[in-house]
Amino acid sequence: MGTPDFSLGALESLVEEGHTVSCVVTQPDKPKGRSGKPVCSPVKEYALQHGLTVFQPEKVRTEESISQLADYGPDIIVVSAFGQILPKEILELPRFGCINVHASLLPKYRGASPIQEAILQGDPITGVTIMQMDEGLDTGDILLQKELPISPEDTAGTLFDKLCSLGKEALKEALKGIEAGEITPIPQDDSLATKTGMIKKSFGEIRFSAEASEILKMIRAYDPWPGAYTGFRGKQLKLWKAEALPEKSQGEPGEIIGVEKDSFLVACGTGALRVLELQLMGKKRMSTRDFLAGTKLNTGEKLGY
Repeated sequence: MGTPDFSLGALESLVEEGHTVSCVVTQPDKPKGRSGKPVCSPVKEYALQHGLTVFQPEKVRTEESISQLADYGPDIIVVSAFGQILPKEILELPRFGCINVHASLLPKYRGASPIQEAILQGDPITGVTIMQMDEGLDTGDILLQKELPISPEDTAGTLFDKLCSLGKEALKEALKGIEAGEITPIPQDDSLATKTGMIKKSFGEIRFSAEASEILKMIRAYDPWPGAYTGFRGKQLKLWKAEALPEKSQGEPGEIIGVEKDSFLVACGTGALRVLELQLMGKKRMSTRDFLAGTKLNTGEKLGY
């Protein structure tokens, strides 16, 4: 059971390891773009390419859906970013229950946005947890974990790719351990848990009154979506790459306090931000050097709405 790109790693792992995938359950096709034409999920696309049976229930908790899943007689159900809450009837359906591939070291960062949250909090390490699912939100017993360092250059996008690959490895190892009866479930400590929610587009708006280092984390956490953005001469300006300068800046938050050949400096509540890569509304993503070749910036100008 899975829907977006992150789920692909788990499905690929099952196929590559030669497991019998009796059914792939994914969200219904969704309209996309100006045409509104329905587009299938990455998981469905992969499943069809490999001749796998696909089931796309609007609601997986209906009696009809549960009955259909029961007909497959699964030994285990692997879940990865499926997008629907599973009822008790499904959780108890397989012989080995349902297991989940989650992109954090549980109990830290339960919920929808653990990758972004790890960057926002400045964590040096993240990882993947294979968890025995229960009726709570990412509250089940831990079966296996693998750690991954977060580099200062990592964005949500690069970390997503790394964790997807790590999830494949973790799932292979966990399934072998479950089948051999060699894994001991470890209960989570709820007191150490942090719940994360869905990312909204509005989260990307930069408040230059914040510390430069905090804004830099935000730029990394919201790359590729929704992007960290501000206003510039009446248009939206996204900042994609920057450096945080911790020393005290001379200027109001959002004020451009220096223009260099390949960057410009913006004053923040504490410190300043050196902008290295950006994207003006209607234009492609580019280096600040290329941007400055076609746009004259003045010190004293302010970014923001």
